[in-house]
Amino acid sequence: MSSIDRSQSVGGTRTYEVRTYGCQMNVHDSERLSGLLEGAGYVRAPEGADGDADVVVFNTCAVRENADNKLYGNLGRLAPRKASRPGMQIAVGGCLAQKDRDTIVRRAPWVDVVFGTHNIGKLPVLLERARVQEEAQVEIAESLEAFPSTLPTRRESAYAAWVSISVGCNNTCTFCIVPALRGKEKDRRPGDILAEVEALVAEGVSEITLLGQNVNAYGSDIGDREAFGKLLRACGSIEGLERVRFTSPHPRDFTDDVIAAMAETPNAMPQLHMPLQSGSDPVLKAMRRSYRQERYLGIIEKVRAAIPHAAITTDIIVGFPGETEEDFEQTLHVVREARFAQAFTFQYSKRPGTPAAEMDGQIPKAVVQERYERLVALQEEISWEENKKQVGRTLELMVAEGEGRKDGATHRLSGRAPDNRLVHFTKPEQEVRPGDVVTVEVTYAAPHHLLAEGAVLEVRRTRAGDAWEKRNAAEQAKPAGVMLGLPKIGVPEPQPAVASGCGCD
Repeated sequence: MSSIDRSQSVGGTRTYEVRTYGCQMNVHDSERLSGLLEGAGYVRAPEGADGDADVVVFNTCAVRENADNKLYGNLGRLAPRKASRPGMQIAVGGCLAQKDRDTIVRRAPWVDVVFGTHNIGKLPVLLERARVQEEAQVEIAESLEAFPSTLPTRRESAYAAWVSISVGCNNTCTFCIVPALRGKEKDRRPGDILAEVEALVAEGVSEITLLGQNVNAYGSDIGDREAFGKLLRACGSIEGLERVRFTSPHPRDFTDDVIAAMAETPNAMPQLHMPLQSGSDPVLKAMRRSYRQERYLGIIEKVRAAIPHAAITTDIIVGFPGETEEDFEQTLHVVREARFAQAFTFQYSKRPGTPAAEMDGQIPKAVVQERYERLVALQEEISWEENKKQVGRTLELMVAEGEGRKDGATHRLSGRAPDNRLVHFTKPEQEVRPGDVVTVEVTYAAPHHLLAEGAVLEVRRTRAGDAWEKRNAAEQAKPAGVMLGLPKIGVPEPQPAVASGCGCD
């Protein structure tokens, strides 16, 4: 088949679909991949295309043990479709691509492009090269070619945005392969970060989430240990920026100046995601985590003293090699003491290429499952108790898009409180758009959400709502949508389990 035949597409316009797996870094990278493809003339395939696009891009994660099985299963399902659709191309990028490289093309020879975490900007060029040369293109850079923020980005929300402040990680946690795939930490210049935030606010964005593999280590690359606290305070002076969040920090680098900056910066939200991983000092040592239980609980105590209404969430790994029943009981102790609003719990999974995968004392699956169920039951109880404390409170919610799955049937809308709790509220008679702000009184609590069943007390139309309305109108006027198909990342959530910070922070 000639290269001319291969390039043809319905209506003369080539469409794309991006499938994203893993952490927020991957979600944000997918925004950049989308921007790159649209800059090259592609348009997003219609909603629900499910592989029926000219270019399908897999942005992969290597954190879970079965990540490769999931990828190859999905690639296998696309093989017959590709064979019957001249010109279709498949690209694989992200952490698994960085790790497996030539293995992907060997196991799935119908893949056209393989690219890594350091050279996502090459995707359009590699796709064109594969089309012209009619052979797979595998290009994996060993180090970052350009800071990703210099690339075009197709933001998934008109009112909330991720802003990357660093890439890579300097930690050596024994369960985590991410530093080997993302590289050493590389910080972005503060002026560049603030310039991007100001530009986003000018476009109508009212909430930003500062993003990094180890976000509060920001400054180590530029020689300023207090750089992250200073950055939070600088965000507080940006007019029109209503909400600032960040993810994910590391207890080792969480200093008092950061707590003070959170407490003293009006638009810094009373929310903190602080990965625990284990409450046992011996297990933390085996994980090569540079803090212990006392240090961790001390941070929680300081945050609560400075920000009484802060909602604190965490990540926990159950069944790390060598974990005894006594070790697990220490994790339950920390959960009881910390009283997390929510915990994202993981059964330990071997990450090929990590030290932990070769450790003695691998825990039987049945034991891990039993501990996991006990942990989940305890945290569900605490989450519900903590949410019940919200009943009767009056909260300002930023109206969200696509976060209330049953909103259509219940005639409700959904929004995020300042502490990032999800609240479903009665739909008011007045028009309310994503990005607008409503004031409600909480009337009911469930373990994972709140309800405001009474009338909305106040509606505040915002520039963010105007931006959403303008963007929505523009998208409806196009022959194909431009959204990535990930509606739940409008307002960044408190790390859903499938997209937690790689479980490595």
